[in-house]
Amino acid sequence: MALIDEAGRKGLWLGLTGCIVACAAPVALGQASPGLTVGSANVAVADPGVPRPPGKTCTVELFNGFTFRDFSDHPYTYAPPVGCGKRWSKVVLEADFAVTAGRQFDRTASLWLGGANIYFGTTQEPSSAVAPSWHIERDVSDFASLLAQPQTGQAILGNVVDSTYTGIISGSARLVFYPANILAPKVEAPDAVFPLSDGTNGGTVALNTGSDLLSRTLTLPTNIERAYLDVFAQGQSGDEFWYSCVPDALANEAESCGGGSYREVQVSIDGQQAGVAPVYPWIFTGGIDPYMWRPTPGVQTLDFLPYRVDLTPFASLLNDGKPHTVAVGVTGANGNFAVTGNLFVHLDRGRKMVTGALTANTLQGQPAVATVDNQLTDTGGVVGGSVTTRASRSFRTAGYVDTSRGRIATEVNQTVAFRNTQTFTIDPTRYEQGIDQTATVDSTTKTRQGPLGITVTTETHFDYPLQANFANTFDGSGNIVSAPSSVTQGFSRQFSKTLGGLVIYRSDVDNSIDTADTLNFTNGAVSGHTGQRSTQQFRFRDNLGSCYGRDVTTASGVLASTADGGGCARARNQLLWFTHPDGSPDTSRTEDPGVF
Repeated sequence: MALIDEAGRKGLWLGLTGCIVACAAPVALGQASPGLTVGSANVAVADPGVPRPPGKTCTVELFNGFTFRDFSDHPYTYAPPVGCGKRWSKVVLEADFAVTAGRQFDRTASLWLGGANIYFGTTQEPSSAVAPSWHIERDVSDFASLLAQPQTGQAILGNVVDSTYTGIISGSARLVFYPANILAPKVEAPDAVFPLSDGTNGGTVALNTGSDLLSRTLTLPTNIERAYLDVFAQGQSGDEFWYSCVPDALANEAESCGGGSYREVQVSIDGQQAGVAPVYPWIFTGGIDPYMWRPTPGVQTLDFLPYRVDLTPFASLLNDGKPHTVAVGVTGANGNFAVTGNLFVHLDRGRKMVTGALTANTLQGQPAVATVDNQLTDTGGVVGGSVTTRASRSFRTAGYVDTSRGRIATEVNQTVAFRNTQTFTIDPTRYEQGIDQTATVDSTTKTRQGPLGITVTTETHFDYPLQANFANTFDGSGNIVSAPSSVTQGFSRQFSKTLGGLVIYRSDVDNSIDTADTLNFTNGAVSGHTGQRSTQQFRFRDNLGSCYGRDVTTASGVLASTADGGGCARARNQLLWFTHPDGSPDTSRTEDPGVF
């Protein structure tokens, strides 16, 4: 979190700143994002809305008119919709938030139902003249089993309102249900969800060190065929700018935070390593320089996407009827990571007990260790050079379950890689730091059913690039004069699913932003800013005809231009209703390797 009256040389920018049927359905345009008005200072993003299926809808309100002035609980109740049955093709969470004009931190927001997280993100910072509002949409069809029963939930959005921090945040949320019909079949949702939260009605767990764990002991069904863990790990407090940190031994010389820059999520079952996830470098709307994120915030800042870890090879271990401990940790955590997750399981409807075996796990015993190449030099008090941190490893997990439909074998091969290079120039007149970071995942899952079954293969590539440059310039008395900053941030996901040698589905998602601003100072205090500009570009395409493109540019704190249809035929956006154009995890017929 950041407000521009917090100072400190380096700390200035840190602290202040079923496919055959479904594919035959007609094309349906995705919901349009809220109206974008050129010249407006309100929130403007390029992200697509959630595509909707044809047919009737039922809406269930979770809450309306909640105001967030403190850290008190905001509970609500839920009951399944009346008149829409319990067979849904899709369920969409819609939420609207606003904050009054004034001074306020960016705040973390989360929504919970039955202890499970259904939304996680942050808020837009206001200004003295702008009271921003924004709209959130999320496909929550995977929670269908939870939504079939009455539940209690809560909105968590801690805020402080006093004579200094005056912005009051308000919000509302609802669930929109789409009953299954001939054009939009019932979603292949998981049969059960098990939250990994704080153990109450829902809440994240703070992990302050690399040895801290979010750990839950669960007694699960004994007929699990497939299992997935969706995880969130958001850096807060000392870990808000984790990607800018250097090893402790170099922190003083680089005038930077310690603890290093390597972060990675570790998932274990009963102490056995079972999967990993990269950590996305989300940037709060007050981070680095708040003006960079007005009116367009960073990638996913207002609506985080979870990373899905495939635990299917371990299904046989979970089916013995005994309690099992699922745990999540963050390698390198050095301050506070807010962590939560949801374990989704698909069951064999034909058997009460499913047996099998874990046949391979080369991840077990592999250390999560990074190497550091220190090229910093200090010549007469002038510091320059670079610090590069790298980590990479490959592993294989495999297992099978003997189901009512025969043996299903699953093999997951994954390579994860991390690189962070920081360059420094430090002398009496300037402090400059550049960051060039990327985390990548290449994952291949092969699923084979029966001795003569055809193998279904899914391949996914993730890339989380981040380039950032910060500079403080000083006058002869050591007073800060200006602080130019720039950030280029991205999210890229390429997916393919093949049956034998036939491509069933392929999709590509790219979301990026390029932004910059310069803070100006008089007598050590911020006196204004210049040069604010940003461009967000979102692209989605699949092999079934879906295509979405939007470009949003800003200048001097207002929307300068917007253009739709980039990269699409006739510059026209169109999305099939069952697609996930935002790149979120998908258990539909298109992307789940367990659905033939």
